Amino acid sequence: MDKAQLKATAEKIVANGKGILAADESTGTIGKRFASINVENVEPNRQAYRQLLLTTAGAEEFIGGVIQYDETIRQSTDDGKRFADLMEELGVVPGIKVDTGAKDLADHAGEMITEGLDGLRDRLAEYYELGARFAKWRAVINISEDNNLPSDYCLNANAQALARYAALCQEANIVPIVEPEVIMDGAHSIETCESVTTRALTALFNELQNAGVYLEGILLKPNMVVSGTENPRQAGIDEVAERTVRVLKNCVPSSVPGIVFLSGGQSDVLATQHLQAMNANYEMPWALSYSYGRALQAPALKAWGGEAANIPAAQAAYLLRARNNTAAALGNYNDEMEAA
Repeated sequence: MDKAQLKATAEKIVANGKGILAADESTGTIGKRFASINVENVEPNRQAYRQLLLTTAGAEEFIGGVIQYDETIRQSTDDGKRFADLMEELGVVPGIKVDTGAKDLADHAGEMITEGLDGLRDRLAEYYELGARFAKWRAVINISEDNNLPSDYCLNANAQALARYAALCQEANIVPIVEPEVIMDGAHSIETCESVTTRALTALFNELQNAGVYLEGILLKPNMVVSGTENPRQAGIDEVAERTVRVLKNCVPSSVPGIVFLSGGQSDVLATQHLQAMNANYEMPWALSYSYGRALQAPALKAWGGEAANIPAAQAAYLLRARNNTAAALGNYNDEMEAA
């Protein structure tokens, strides 16, 4: 483990308000996105769409890293330049998704465990050679107030898997993003979300410490503390910011260099507004930024529609979201910036 390299990489990704483009959708997931715009889910279309995002001029001012899928890290631009090499030239850190997905947790109905530890050491070595310098592993935590979920067993099992993954990443000199996502779907209150998020992060950092993970060389990718999507009381922006920051200050050591939120199904603008409220109103020991998928890509995907003629409009839409989210990560965003 090269601690200096890990720390420098983690800090570079979130420097100056930069965030992460989560472009690691599996073939099946991006197929659902393509279906929404009537684009066939075939490799040439996936390559064209990822190329659209990665060649957006000026995006490197706002995007510090890009999470890729296994297929994507092996792809190249139309003129033959590997995506990872293109990113390196632009000063953007290439990343890779390494988990193999969340599966049903045995004998625990409604709960999930993320798999992918088998063979991970060898896969990380290959990804490092392909240019990856950070990785991502996502745990899925469902809330059900009626069924008393999540269980402690689910939280601890996922935290242990995240810690084992993180230790293997650091052994390979790859910065691990640890992502314990408390899912926003459901009728639960924001108070329940806050409690569950606190439990999930507490379990996570206990296991990271037990595994000897170097905290200065990781990034945390948590959910924001929000109301369940089906709850009749949807908390406002200021309440979400207050509760989220409180949980983070209670649970996350100051040695962690950066926290990069997932959007978790929030609209693109709302995810930006929440990030702005936190950075504008609170002093925090870590960089507080973003690692968004849909909240960065949705406007661009819609503008593109699979048509080459629409690439400039799609890139402009993506650039706007990246610029506005970096402004929010610096506490400098305002709603008027959307008009641009």
